[in-house]
Amino acid sequence: MNMEKKKVDVLEQMQNMTIDLNSKALIEKAEKDGVETMYKRKLGYKVQCGFGLQGVCCRNCGMGPCRISPKTPRGLCGADEHTIVGRNYARMCAGGTAAHSDHARDITHTLGLTTPGGAYQVAEPEKLKEFAQFMGVDPEGKDIYELAHEVSEVCLMEFGKPHGVSKLLARAPKVRQDIWKEYGIEPRAIDREIATVMHSTHIGCCADIDALVHMAFRCSMADGWAGSMIGTMLSDILFGTPKPVHTEANLNVLDGNNVNIILHGHEPTLSEMIVLASELPEMQDLAKEVGADGITLSGICCTGNELTMRHGIKIAGDFHQQELAIITGAVEAMIVDVQCIFPALAEVATHYHTKFITTSPKAQITGSTYMEFHEETALEDAKTIVREAILNFKNRDASKVMVPELKSEAMVGYAEEAIVGQLNNVVNTQIDDMNTLKPLIDVLASGVIRGVVGVVGCNNARTPSNYNHLTIMKELIKNDYLVVTTGCGASAAAKNGLMLKENAAKYAGKGLATVCQLVDIPPVIHLGSCVDNSRILNICSLVANALDMDIADLPVAGCAPEWMSEKAIAIGTYVVGSGIETFLGVMPPVTGSSRAVEILCGSIKDKVGACFHVNEDAEALAQDIMACIEAKRPHFEELYQEKVLNKRVSGELACLY
Repeated sequence: MNMEKKKVDVLEQMQNMTIDLNSKALIEKAEKDGVETMYKRKLGYKVQCGFGLQGVCCRNCGMGPCRISPKTPRGLCGADEHTIVGRNYARMCAGGTAAHSDHARDITHTLGLTTPGGAYQVAEPEKLKEFAQFMGVDPEGKDIYELAHEVSEVCLMEFGKPHGVSKLLARAPKVRQDIWKEYGIEPRAIDREIATVMHSTHIGCCADIDALVHMAFRCSMADGWAGSMIGTMLSDILFGTPKPVHTEANLNVLDGNNVNIILHGHEPTLSEMIVLASELPEMQDLAKEVGADGITLSGICCTGNELTMRHGIKIAGDFHQQELAIITGAVEAMIVDVQCIFPALAEVATHYHTKFITTSPKAQITGSTYMEFHEETALEDAKTIVREAILNFKNRDASKVMVPELKSEAMVGYAEEAIVGQLNNVVNTQIDDMNTLKPLIDVLASGVIRGVVGVVGCNNARTPSNYNHLTIMKELIKNDYLVVTTGCGASAAAKNGLMLKENAAKYAGKGLATVCQLVDIPPVIHLGSCVDNSRILNICSLVANALDMDIADLPVAGCAPEWMSEKAIAIGTYVVGSGIETFLGVMPPVTGSSRAVEILCGSIKDKVGACFHVNEDAEALAQDIMACIEAKRPHFEELYQEKVLNKRVSGELACLY
């Protein structure tokens, strides 16, 4: 009896780590199947390393590890807690910048491989021409593929050019560019900023917390205002600018009668080819030959966001559901590329028929089926991988299949152009031009919408999965704050009905609900994957430029309620560096240094106009966000009166929009 009670207690503890009902059901199935999951492993880490949580453990040389405590206040080399925390923080920023920017590098190389009729083609020629001009490439009289190859070379130089700063900084308001120049955080070549951090945090180099934070910001700016921005722009050019599209989300999107293929990771160069391959008549015929009705593709993590916003392909789940997807027993193959992939998937797959297929030399995993994907032979490689998945259908064990019952619908795919397109629904063409941000600016200035908040990022086992995301989003929209979202935060919203237009009346305050009805948008707007946080920077810049303001003047904020990755730290840092107050639901590993906390959550604001705020209580964090924006509104409204209303009277407004 005691053993049975203990089992129930363990199951309850694991199920309490998520609010997703599908996940709870599959956690129970995993226990019955004898499969270890993240939820089980978390129970073994009830007390995590205090030195690591505070960021005061240094492993940067062979004399250590050194851990700072009252008895040992310095490492063997003499580094104090401020130096160690600063070095670790800077290295996290470098890791995140490297991940996003290497993703962008691969997209940039792929643009150089485009050919008419080839696997990779230019989907948005006009966007390519506009971006070419911005990057200093004259498109006049050039074949579109010649232009694509030239833009590819120019963008590759942003990773390793010997002189100058990122060209993409010019997208920001001039006043913001001046702030970056004054503080010295204009990023140079992307790889240079990463290398500078790694060199400077080697033993015997930088031991000043202010200097370490400074280089962490400069490195992270290379992520947001170079790597991620290039990745987003070139993905649109290659695969199409997202447009609003209907989709479904959560693990019920798996089809028991079909070959189920899940794509997990981040790079659309792979996933777009899997989509093409799976749609080929030969693949559909093969699926029927093995006894399936067809092929169902779905996505997890940022690949899920990339696929859903361009094709409406369904979202299977988020970061914390990757093991659970296999535990359904209904997945023929989980195909992965890079980032956020659990090594545990290899072991989980051994309990079912699922093939766990890795494709990138950057993310090989022991126990996986490694099928290397090459952009040069992209479609052929994709066909080989899809064929492997289809042929595995006959190995499915019906006795092990349990597809959970719940899913939700969502409207996704709101790129910058799509948002402007929706705003056209409320334009009076007798007095205003179409295709501007003026309707958004007007409802912000009037206070009908109190502000805009980007709620983005990961899932973290230190918080119940999705709880922080949903608590904060619901509180914000209830109080007339428009929410934009990316990454696994977007998956949480999609799985819970917050991306449905018809749910605006149910969840949103009167002002926001009215705007949603008139503009025909949901109260939570899907902007894409984590790389697409650059869309948030771009929208803020467009609004600030239209109003002749700085980004820091706008009633906006950023929030990562359940962040966990180094990429998220880099994102948060470049968002702060862009002048946007940033709120975290999990404390970064910096509390071992009072000076680091004081800089990041305080004095950095004197330099860049924003800082971090941390509160691990989701309800309180939502209140913090709203209080911050409300405190900014009088200044914003005053500037709006000065720069817009007064000029509207004098007829000068046209130049501002």
